[in-house]
Amino acid sequence: MFYTHSTLDRADRFRKDDTVLSTLRRSQNARIVPVWRGQSLTTAWSAGNPLDALFLSGDCKLPAGQEVFLGLQDDIAYFAADVSSLNNSQSEALAAQARNRQESDCQGAFTDLRRTGPALADEDGSLLAYARGLVYWNNNTRHCVQCGTRMNSHNGGHVRRCSAEACDYQAFPRTDPAVIMLVSHTLDDDGAARCLLGRSPGWPDGVFSTLAGFVEPGETLEAAVQREVLEEASIRTLDVRYIASQPWPFPRSIMLGFEARALNTDIVCDPIELADAQWFTREDIKGFGVWGDEAPGFKLPRKDSIARFLIDRWMAQ
Repeated sequence: MFYTHSTLDRADRFRKDDTVLSTLRRSQNARIVPVWRGQSLTTAWSAGNPLDALFLSGDCKLPAGQEVFLGLQDDIAYFAADVSSLNNSQSEALAAQARNRQESDCQGAFTDLRRTGPALADEDGSLLAYARGLVYWNNNTRHCVQCGTRMNSHNGGHVRRCSAEACDYQAFPRTDPAVIMLVSHTLDDDGAARCLLGRSPGWPDGVFSTLAGFVEPGETLEAAVQREVLEEASIRTLDVRYIASQPWPFPRSIMLGFEARALNTDIVCDPIELADAQWFTREDIKGFGVWGDEAPGFKLPRKDSIARFLIDRWMAQ
């Protein structure tokens, strides 16, 4: 599954030591993972072709902005850097200085990771997702929730602390838990298994995916699955089973994947949450296109999503 295969040593042991972090940052081997307005730097997008994550050398001149220590891999220190203050032409000039993991010069561009993710190697996709998530959190945690005073970055960008001495409130990177579930049912009329897929009102025409929703305070994950399916499609569920999880920094979620069995089949959609929801057999889904297809008809969700993983897993059973 995409964004889940990192071998990076996050090196928490170094985060509190500013001297060590400074030494690592000045190292000739340091690599910078730039994030520009939420976009990640990769080799130029080409549909169907594999891409490489691109990095900047430690001595590359960068604009003022948040930097975050990501960790170590093969004794190389990786830092994320927010370069969003650059304009379009400046970001293109910075991308021209990038290299891949093999230190080869490459033609690069800042692109949406949700578009390029499926074409990246597992390690590259995980690293870019990690960098994107931490830069987003730092940029959106600028003021103290206790007193409103500006917060400063600490621990290599993994802690933000209120600058008011009387307050000294600390904030840590936040991840919002969301459940995502493939609900299935075997109908009595033909014995064919069917799964429940729906489409959000804002999605491209024809795209159907598994249902999902955020976990509420005081709620178990299993209860969240049952509540969300009931609220969105009026389907009651049983046998909720955890399958897998996926970091999803768009902007800052962890997707918790489940399967569940439906107890009824009459769908009533919440129109705010779902434009449509239907039961589909495996034969139905075999005829689906994929997100981004221009052809008419039903389409599957993005290849890098856990929703696609859950559907593919069900199809293979």
